[in-house]
Amino acid sequence: MKIFCTAIVIVFGITYLLCLGLYVIGSFGLFGSPSGPLAGVFLMPLGLPWVFMLERFSDTLKPWLAILAPGLNLIILATVCRILDR
Repeated sequence: MKIFCTAIVIVFGITYLLCLGLYVIGSFGLFGSPSGPLAGVFLMPLGLPWVFMLERFSDTLKPWLAILAPGLNLIILATVCRILDR
């Protein structure tokens, strides 16, 4: 169980970093890619259900909170794995 749980946390973390990299590339138009509003589309599913709660915040905070939402899920996954290992 420990190996399975650790693998899930590692895969989720790598996926989060890749999606974060795609967000940065798409937002700033790096490497000749066009910049657009859909740059963070891959971060949204990783940040569920927290991205649904962003309606309450201001428009300037929403992108930053959407970036941090998958990180919260990663912390929750790691915590659950530690609890299950005991």
